[in-house]
Amino acid sequence: MVPALGVAAVLALAGCDPEKITSGAESPGTGSNGGGGPVTGFGASPLDNADGTKPGLAPLTSDADRAAARKVIEKVATKGRGPKTGYERDKFGSAWKDSVDGIPLSRNGCDTRNDLLARDGKKVELRSGSDCVVVAMTLKDPYTGSSIEWRKKQATKVQIDHVMPLSYDWQMGAARWNDAKRQQIANDPLNLLPVDGPANNAKRDSGPATWLPPYKPVRCSYALRFAQVSLKYELPVTTADKKVMLELCGG
Repeated sequence: MVPALGVAAVLALAGCDPEKITSGAESPGTGSNGGGGPVTGFGASPLDNADGTKPGLAPLTSDADRAAARKVIEKVATKGRGPKTGYERDKFGSAWKDSVDGIPLSRNGCDTRNDLLARDGKKVELRSGSDCVVVAMTLKDPYTGSSIEWRKKQATKVQIDHVMPLSYDWQMGAARWNDAKRQQIANDPLNLLPVDGPANNAKRDSGPATWLPPYKPVRCSYALRFAQVSLKYELPVTTADKKVMLELCGG
């Protein structure tokens, strides 16, 4: 929900669209859980948040929920990752536009970034005189499992991640889309999460086969959200990515 936060802050959020792919530090099912503690406070289950308007990304812990997630992931099509030739961030429109039609939260007088901070943050503080600009909040970060005390003057401490990265989208078919559809996926709350800045930078434009959230309990939810975006925009994923996504939910 908000007016723009300035060029520097916007550019700092571009970690989800890097110039090269980097692999994650962990393969599925390995490494620590990121020190996250109890699986609480992360917001809505992705099974109950198909449009992305509810806050956060809660872990899926029951066998029934993980089975439901696998059914969604199984619907995702696969193909090889295409070339990155011609990709530029501005092919998906200027960052955090409020004027993108066809997605939730658009044209509400607040830009996408602040909509998401307000959606997922707790103890949200707004700039004096503003109904939109978030200047402070507490975030229960799904990627690391930690709680982050964020202030606007530390903008890069929390970044907005494109769950299905824009460069990945480009390589899987978005290069052939019109501008309107590319702007939708770039600003759709279903595809966006406020997360720990360093974790987002480590992800870059990786798919699930090469990067996963360090906090292991959220990985099935992350795979499901990746699948939800893929299905909504009719974008395939790589065979390796789909295999890992199913494995993360017990498949």
